Amino acid sequence: FHDPTTGAGNDIEKATSLARAMVTQYGMTERLGAIKLGDSNSEPFLGRDLGHTRNYSEDVAAVVDEETKKLLADAHQEAFDILELNRDVLDALVLELVDKETLDRDQAAAIFADLRKFPERPAWTGSPERNPSAIPPVEIPQEIRDRVNGTNGTNGTAVVPGVPVPVPDNGVIVTPPGPGGDVHGDPGLTSPPR
Repeated sequence: FHDPTTGAGNDIEKATSLARAMVTQYGMTERLGAIKLGDSNSEPFLGRDLGHTRNYSEDVAAVVDEETKKLLADAHQEAFDILELNRDVLDALVLELVDKETLDRDQAAAIFADLRKFPERPAWTGSPERNPSAIPPVEIPQEIRDRVNGTNGTNGTAVVPGVPVPVPDNGVIVTPPGPGGDVHGDPGLTSPPR
């Protein structure tokens, strides 16, 4: 809590890269708006940064730097505030780890049961004039969810192109794109032989 260390170097590098992408690629800043800045012509032999060309002025580059720094500073402060709010939980975790060295899931859950969460942030819409919709997302019918469950690898199974996914209870085989499943029209759905 009191001594900065070099251990966060890689985290800072990744956070900076993500914050810069939020500003330059994803349009996640009110000052610049929904615009993609820079051309990312990937040149594998030149290195990542040399393959990036800037198509904006020095003034815009200064705004990009300011917005990137602001995102990082805000996130850093929020993380610090959350850690400080939960210092007692972190201290309890340290004492348990010093005593036992390893904790199982239930032991960790017992320690983190007292964790105090920060309030959720409101949805960011890019402008104070835009309000998030109160309409909930589309509800996918259970029949469709059952039919496609697990065919995209979301249930922990790996999807290998051209290798049929195990037959689910509903009897539909989904073959991922690749040999045997065409990306351009044929979704790879077939009925199993009976």
